[in-house]
Amino acid sequence: MRILDRLTDTPAQVMGADNETLAQNAAAVALLGDQTHFTGPRRSGAYRWFTDMAERSIYPSDYHAHHSRVQVSQLHTAAARMGPESRVASLVTHLREISPEFAQLWATNEVGLRYSDQKRFLNPEVGELSLYCQVVLDPDQVQALLVFTATPGTESAEKLRLLSVVGAYSTTTQE
Repeated sequence: MRILDRLTDTPAQVMGADNETLAQNAAAVALLGDQTHFTGPRRSGAYRWFTDMAERSIYPSDYHAHHSRVQVSQLHTAAARMGPESRVASLVTHLREISPEFAQLWATNEVGLRYSDQKRFLNPEVGELSLYCQVVLDPDQVQALLVFTATPGTESAEKLRLLSVVGAYSTTTQE
């Protein structure tokens, strides 16, 4: 987790197999909101995506259908890797029971989908940003480090720089 401390102006977070945010740096909190304080099934971003429509507000609406498909595809992969008695399998069972959208997508058995390298975000402080997401997997692929960067010289790069300042200010004023 020390790598997060070194990335002061670049949003980065560590994710678990069930799309649980395990750790975030301050820049990731400024971009995405604090995703580490949830308990129970809400710890999973996939659970929140399919049960709380407010979770979708950080992405443009034209991105939602693809995001849903990728979430389900990644859970298919994680459930197969982790096994039928895993926390991921339990999450899948629960989501299939409570989310018709999830159940429908699960039944398609789409696997291998991933997000594009470039993601679009909506942030209440700076508006829309287009960022590249680099993913670094640990050796057994149970955790992933996500690092979000903007192309230098773009409007998104300037917005990301501004967000890192605004986020740092917000963090220090809340303490």
